[in-house]
Amino acid sequence: MAGESDDRGAARAPHVALLSSPGMGHVVPVAELARRLHAEHGFTATVVTYASSDSAAQRAFLASLPPAVGSASLPAVPLDDLVAAGAAIETLLSVEAQRSVPALAALLAGLGKDGSLVAFVADLFGADTLRAARDAGVPAYLFFPSNLLMLSLMLHLPRLDAELDGEFRDQPEPVRLPGCVAVPGADILQPLQDRTSDAYCWMVHHGERYRDADGILVNTFDAIEPNASAILRQPEPGHPPVYPVGPVIRQPDNGDDDATGCIRWLDTQPDKSVLFVSFGSGGALSAAQMDELARGLELSGQRFLWVVRSPTDSGADPGANYYDGSKSKDYPLKFLPSGFLERTKEVGLVVPSWAPQVRVLGHRATGAMLTHCGWNSVLESVMHGVPMIAWPLYAEQRQNAVMLHEEIKVALRPKVRGADGMILGEDITKVVNDTMNSEKGDAMRTKVTELQKATRSGLAAGGMSHKTLNEMVTKWKERTFA
Repeated sequence: MAGESDDRGAARAPHVALLSSPGMGHVVPVAELARRLHAEHGFTATVVTYASSDSAAQRAFLASLPPAVGSASLPAVPLDDLVAAGAAIETLLSVEAQRSVPALAALLAGLGKDGSLVAFVADLFGADTLRAARDAGVPAYLFFPSNLLMLSLMLHLPRLDAELDGEFRDQPEPVRLPGCVAVPGADILQPLQDRTSDAYCWMVHHGERYRDADGILVNTFDAIEPNASAILRQPEPGHPPVYPVGPVIRQPDNGDDDATGCIRWLDTQPDKSVLFVSFGSGGALSAAQMDELARGLELSGQRFLWVVRSPTDSGADPGANYYDGSKSKDYPLKFLPSGFLERTKEVGLVVPSWAPQVRVLGHRATGAMLTHCGWNSVLESVMHGVPMIAWPLYAEQRQNAVMLHEEIKVALRPKVRGADGMILGEDITKVVNDTMNSEKGDAMRTKVTELQKATRSGLAAGGMSHKTLNEMVTKWKERTFA
């Protein structure tokens, strides 16, 4: 039963309902925020998910949460009309949220019967669900799982939409947002690159609706975005208060049986010698780009651990991994260049589809990560003091790469040749060697270690992120005793 707890003493503890968009990349940070509210502040919580995201991996993850953190799934809503029309993922997520409002309102009404429900929190695609909380008489907040650069873009998007002539990618000047790195228009959020698309319209809509929130909790921390934080923390008419409470990342499961063999292999490698290559739960390359990456890794001579997925042009469903990366039933290793595994077996390990990323990043042998720049992966890298090679694929990843490389200086970017965005093996070799064995790599390693220390101090009692969440929690607790 949603929200049930085995802890009878917590029956009247303040309760929070948190709604996650579909996809493990969304579910994990929302659920980890719920875990933190319970562990540090004594809350009970219900993590609410959508029927479209149901999977064995998601159910197992939610079942691993403390008993005081329950879960509930909203009933399925029809999306066949959008799927048949080939709607973008942003459109699917937005419409599913909108069509689920009646069921969510009923769920919140049930959770609020005993008077313990003190807040509702939705993530970035849930702005339209805030009205369900209003109807239930509960304060409505957003949990933004990305960074302040992305949040600032969303808050300013309605204005940019009104002022902009032409497409973002065609703008002669980069986009400049208060306190943020300047971002070339071509690197702005992917669904904003076609202003005639439904996905673009939905993102503008969300930017408008964000103003309805009582506050926005953000999965970032002051030290990684100090200028943006200083600005967004200041009250501004028409903008809800902003609360940087991160990093909120997945906790490692040390009970994992290491089915992939990654950890056992890392145990045999020298300290900080291995490049971890992973494009996240939904990322994949073309077959040609996969060949070039393999060639570049081999030419570099560096040790590597590569999580391989079938190429985007292999006939596999490119969207299947979005909801659950463990669903893939094909064998991606067959798409590697002939003889690659044999030639690199002394320095490399290639695993299909999935690896225990947090454990890998926390291992003493991991020296850097080649990443798609999804914000969850960025935070996990920073929290473990691991510098990065930025290889963005979709969503907001290109603007994340700009920030990581040009502003924060904890990532290098390989050279991109040609209009098709191909990265050649020689350029991969160079960026890998620069990261693993050069003064540039050493400088990144020093900077990311400083940020790692800042995350730990910020999350500790009295730290900035801890104090910020505590400020939020105090407001919620006051409702319990009002």
